[in-house]
Amino acid sequence: MKRLVLVFLILLMGIGGCQKKDSVRMEVKEMTKENMELNVATFAGGCFWCSEADFEKLPGVIKVISGYTGGEEKNPTYEQVSSGKTGHVEAVQIFFDPARITYEELLDYFWRHIDPTDSGGQFVDRGSQYRSAVFYHNEEQKRLAERSKEDLVRSGKFKKPIVTMIIPFKQFYEAEDYHQDYYKKNSFKYQFYRFNSGRDQFLTETWGEERELEKRKNKKKYQRPDEATLRKRLTPLQYEVTQRDGTEPPFQNEYWDNKKEGIYVDIVSGEPLFSSLDKYDSGTGWPSFKKPLEPRNIVEREDRKLFMKRIEVRSKHGDSHLGHVFDDGPPPTGLRYCINSAALRFIPKEVLEKEGYGEYLKLFEKQ
Repeated sequence: MKRLVLVFLILLMGIGGCQKKDSVRMEVKEMTKENMELNVATFAGGCFWCSEADFEKLPGVIKVISGYTGGEEKNPTYEQVSSGKTGHVEAVQIFFDPARITYEELLDYFWRHIDPTDSGGQFVDRGSQYRSAVFYHNEEQKRLAERSKEDLVRSGKFKKPIVTMIIPFKQFYEAEDYHQDYYKKNSFKYQFYRFNSGRDQFLTETWGEERELEKRKNKKKYQRPDEATLRKRLTPLQYEVTQRDGTEPPFQNEYWDNKKEGIYVDIVSGEPLFSSLDKYDSGTGWPSFKKPLEPRNIVEREDRKLFMKRIEVRSKHGDSHLGHVFDDGPPPTGLRYCINSAALRFIPKEVLEKEGYGEYLKLFEKQ
């Protein structure tokens, strides 16, 4: 009922007629021709006016298109989707530059702009057509989406179950032109709708300043020191491993058998990388982890130095060589992050607050 009242009021203010989708489709087509390096993400977070407005704020996001996905009806109209009978949801398709913003960062931002515990819609918008979902375009996106959802569950931020679905992407249909950039073209009407939807009130109460990606990223800066500082600070082995892509001996390194609770950070930059909660004995003689603590701080690159294809793991801010990731790990990820102790600094849970990593204490309080 609230949704109907809000839509009725907006219509009274004059919303404009349904127009052809050709201009939006051509814009995306030309954009992808000019820059073939753009990646695509598809998320459903309730009202696509709001999702479009939220994601277009992010540096590295080139374009956001409002549309419909998830159902079988071909070329659906807004009226058909809003009836809740097509199986489609309101969604956004995000074209982004992976060199400036990662898919992991988009996922992180997505969770902080929806209510992932609501199976009946989002905020004032009720019905299956407004349910939240991540539509993955490939197996890598699926892996990252599932991992980010697991991290959200483990964070304990929400008391209710996380019900947002992770679904394979099939087809996306652009919404009518008057829906595109609605928050820009009809600013007053959009603000009226958004405020009365209750979305921002819920997000502010739940996340506070953590809601905005840039505020979280800038909360603590991790940087690589200059060369002179590195040579002075690092031991010969630490320098060889992190700066020259070296490998330390197995079973003869500091953390391979460490069973204490805490987190592992980059020895160079201090950025958080792994948690003892995800550490396991792989039998290889090197510290092994099922997944990163902070995926946004991990960079994976193809490595063919030994005449075979491997995936190298580096830190994002310190650009330190950490080790490699393999697909022979245990459930639930099936991954093994094989990391050099010389690239890490272990911070026990007892001194996390003192060392400036107090936000991770909650991970161990639940154990």
